[in-house]
Amino acid sequence: MSASNTQSQTNDAVMPGIHQHPTQLSWLLVTEASSYALGVTDEGYLLQLYWGARLSSSTDLANAQLQFERSAQDSSLTAAAEVYPAQGGLRYGAIAAQASFADGTRDLDLRYASVEITEQEGLPTLHLSLRDAAYPFEVILSYRLDSANDLIIRSAQLINHGEEPVVLGRAFSAVWHLPQQFEPRRLTTLAGQWANETRIQQQPVVAGNIQLESRSGISGAKAYPWFAIDTRATEHTGEVYFGTLAWSGNWSLQIRTNITGGTSIEGGIHDHDFAWVLTANQSFITPDFVAGFAADGMNGIRHRLHRYVRSHVLPQPQASQPRPVLYNSWEATFFDVTEAGQIALAERAARLGVELFVVDDGWFPARNDDHAGLGDWRVDPQKFPQGLRPLVERIHKLGMQFGLWVEPEMTNPDSDLYRAHPDWVYHYPTRPRNEARNQLVLNVGRSDVQDYLITILDQLINEQDISFIKWDMNRPISEPGWPEYINAGHDGREIWVRHVQGVYKIMDTLRARHPNLSIESCASGGGRADPGILRRTDQVWTSDNTHPDARLFIQEGASYILPGRVMGAWITDTPSDRVRNEIPLAYRFHVSMLGMLGIGGHLIHWSEEELVEGAQWIAVYKRIRHLIQDGDQSWLVSPTETAGNWAAVECVAPDASEAVVLAFHRSNPFWENAPRLRLQNLKPAARYRIVEAGKTGETAAFELSGTALMNYGVQLPLPKTSYSSCILHLQEQA
Repeated sequence: MSASNTQSQTNDAVMPGIHQHPTQLSWLLVTEASSYALGVTDEGYLLQLYWGARLSSSTDLANAQLQFERSAQDSSLTAAAEVYPAQGGLRYGAIAAQASFADGTRDLDLRYASVEITEQEGLPTLHLSLRDAAYPFEVILSYRLDSANDLIIRSAQLINHGEEPVVLGRAFSAVWHLPQQFEPRRLTTLAGQWANETRIQQQPVVAGNIQLESRSGISGAKAYPWFAIDTRATEHTGEVYFGTLAWSGNWSLQIRTNITGGTSIEGGIHDHDFAWVLTANQSFITPDFVAGFAADGMNGIRHRLHRYVRSHVLPQPQASQPRPVLYNSWEATFFDVTEAGQIALAERAARLGVELFVVDDGWFPARNDDHAGLGDWRVDPQKFPQGLRPLVERIHKLGMQFGLWVEPEMTNPDSDLYRAHPDWVYHYPTRPRNEARNQLVLNVGRSDVQDYLITILDQLINEQDISFIKWDMNRPISEPGWPEYINAGHDGREIWVRHVQGVYKIMDTLRARHPNLSIESCASGGGRADPGILRRTDQVWTSDNTHPDARLFIQEGASYILPGRVMGAWITDTPSDRVRNEIPLAYRFHVSMLGMLGIGGHLIHWSEEELVEGAQWIAVYKRIRHLIQDGDQSWLVSPTETAGNWAAVECVAPDASEAVVLAFHRSNPFWENAPRLRLQNLKPAARYRIVEAGKTGETAAFELSGTALMNYGVQLPLPKTSYSSCILHLQEQA
């Protein structure tokens, strides 16, 4: 690499972009509202110099140098803000990489070698090369700069230039350092479990280590690869550092804080049971670690990550098109799938205004419960004697697209696939093959398994004219053995990465062959919802829990990562354990209208009044979905902070000419009026016409200025009853 393409900083007024200092080995990465600086010490170590609010000049920064060693127990290298510290020498803090060489040496000594500035994926990118002082081993650090969204996307390429193999024991994507400060900080994370995903958790940042992780083979529901660290931030104000990993397998985030307030965040592929063998001239590229700085509070995270996901992550052309209103048949029929039953549901769904009809589990042979059939992706001739074509044609005539549920990574022992290829699942010859949900996990790291799944799914999509597949994954990986691979001299610990790479390859191939295909990611709900899977999918099934009380909490947390066009949200008959569901249909619709609207209720059981009302709310959603799916989303009132009793969400058009507000009041035993709600991000001088969407004729319109709406607020037209909700639609007046 060379520095021939670098940009030089010639004056103090720095514009967004990557700037190299004219006389020193240091670089300033400038976004619209933030700056990140790094430089090389005299010894060749690469240090982070600054990260925070935008600077006007890099000459204000100190040179990169190691600090004075406080004691033999406090080494300079451990205290240094190295951007990619490797195991080796006097390092006892954050570690990004560990490698073992053929002679038994198990550490690295990486020093700066060269720089290059290019463009990657349409973004300016800084490449910094570090080379080991003794071995032919190189690490290339890449920094892609999304200036508009104040984001830096980091990854690392680890290269063995020698003839002897090198075994990687850790290959993280990045280490980030926060500036020391006197004020205390707070850590926000997302935790959960099945049917209870993305619950917001907060704790003070104090001296010690905090590890967030998943070791189940997917990004997981128990913790999400996302963090935020703030200083006295609210939803709308305050400094926040945040980041997320674009990886759909095992991952680790470690937040380390010392007694003097120095905090680092290291993360990437989990090193639990991980190894990767680099033979001669081979390399390993880590997943992206996306991070940013916001000075406008927690909603600033949403705005930046949502824009980034829509602009730089989601597949095209789907990301530029409205996501359709869908109906999914699972909760109506479960495994009792028939042509007549699905057509009856489709006809009612079409009356509502549904645009995509999805047949869920139960359409393939032997699938009368969850004990059999997984892997045999062909149409059940008993349930569909004429195949799926009559159903598909009827759905198309009703004006809807057709979608189908699959679970490609799984097989049942009671399946033709498993009987023919029992070696295709993860297993150890001397250990039992533990089933979960009566199924085993296919080894999609194998090329023959990939070829099988690509061929059979490609054929299914072609033959059935499928526009959408719901890709499910209902159990974690266990017994991660691959006897043939190990017998060939490979390291079996590679399977955790090879599984994810296999899933990515299958999805990428299907999308290349079917450019208009949409894919939904599902893993027992929201167990795989990271930016890595979003590069290949169009939406995520956020949770199997569709109770509106739970969904407000789940969707609030998920919204830190997922924009509205990605977050799947259904109207269902939940709660169904009562004689009468006292939660109004309007309230259930409004909660689901915060994301990608879907219907999952048993429409045959809906009354005529419910069908008419449902059609009305779907029509409202279609009028405002451009705001829900692609506007800047702000949670004005947090259900987490109000114990779920209040919530309010605002979505504003990019030019602030239009907005929609959805507000909720779960319980009102004292018949209280709602406080005035102050909005955000409108044009102060503009006049906005405001109507309550969904009301007959929507005639109760009034006007207020942007200044009044943001300072004085708007009175919410909520009745003094429990489970009340409303939608306000704002449009700028000429």
